[in-house]
Amino acid sequence: MLKGLAITPPVLGRISIGKVVEKNGKRLPEKDDQFTITSQVQGKDGWLLHPLNDELRQGKDDKLRSIPVRLLFNEPELNFRADYTLFDRQSGRPLCVGNGETCKRVTQDGMQSLPCPSPDACPLAKGNACKPYGRLNVVIGDDDPLGSFVFRTTGFNSIRTLAARLHYFQAISGNRLACLPLELRLRGKSTRQSHGTPIFYVDLTVRGGMEMTEALQVANTLDAQRQAAGFDQAALDEAAQRGFGNGAFEDSEEDAGAVAEEFYPAEESPSPATHTPQRSAKTSLAEKLDAQAQRHTPPTDHHQGAQHAPAQAEGQ
Repeated sequence: MLKGLAITPPVLGRISIGKVVEKNGKRLPEKDDQFTITSQVQGKDGWLLHPLNDELRQGKDDKLRSIPVRLLFNEPELNFRADYTLFDRQSGRPLCVGNGETCKRVTQDGMQSLPCPSPDACPLAKGNACKPYGRLNVVIGDDDPLGSFVFRTTGFNSIRTLAARLHYFQAISGNRLACLPLELRLRGKSTRQSHGTPIFYVDLTVRGGMEMTEALQVANTLDAQRQAAGFDQAALDEAAQRGFGNGAFEDSEEDAGAVAEEFYPAEESPSPATHTPQRSAKTSLAEKLDAQAQRHTPPTDHHQGAQHAPAQAEGQ
C-alpha cells in the first residue's frame, strides 16, 4: 500500500440529516427531520440523490426516518471512527486529529505526534475550531457487501449514542456485530440549549419489527453461513485496521470539499453582533498558530460561520 494514504471502506454514497441548498448564491445547510441518501455525483443543484433514497421512502409517507443496515466489521471502532478534529474552515482539510491523549498535527516541520489535551484545554481549539467528528460506514442492501454509505457528524448526541450502541451490540452478539440486522433511526429530543425546539440525532437499533432474540438468531445463522462459505471476518477486520493506520488522516482531499460545505458553510447574511466573537476567535487562532509556528496557517474567510453539517442536525 502507498504509505501515508489511509485505505478506507469503499463509499457508494452519503447519509445525511437535511441537505445543502443554494440561497442568494451561497450554499447553506438546511436542517430536516429525515434522512437523505445521496450519491457521489454532484450536479448544479448539489449532490444527486441515490436510487435507494426513493426506494426506502416507499410506504413511509415520504419521510425517511429509518434505514435498514448492516455493518462491515465486528470491531466497533472500525465501523465508527470518532476523533477531535481541527479543520481548515476554508478547504475542509483536517489539520489536527486527536483522541484526548495524543494527536497528529500538520506543522511547518511536517506531520508530528503531539499531546492532545482535548478541545477544552487546547489553545488551538478556541472559537469552536476543534470539535468531535465521527464517521460511520454502513451497508445498505445486498448488491455490494463491501460497499458502504458514510454518515458524518459532529453532534455529541449522535457520537455518544452510536459509540455506545456499537459496543453493546458487539458484546451481546458474541462479537458478531457484522452479522446483526440493524437499523439507523432518527430520534428527536429537546435540550436547554435548543430552547425547547427538537433536535435530531442518529441512533442504531435492531431491525424494525424484530425482537432482540430474533436478531441474535439471524446473526448466528448468517455467521455460520459465512464461515461455511469461507468468509473470513477476522481477516477483513485486520485488513481494515491496517488500511486506516496507513495514513495520518482518514479524509482525503477529495472529501475536503464536501466536509467544508457540510461543516463550515458561508453564512447568508451575518449580523455584526453574531459574527464579532467569531472573527475574534478565528483571528486569535490564526495569531496563535503563526506565533507558535506549529503549522502552515491556511487562508481563512472571516465571514464563514461554524454551523453544523446537514448530516448533523443537533443543536450546540
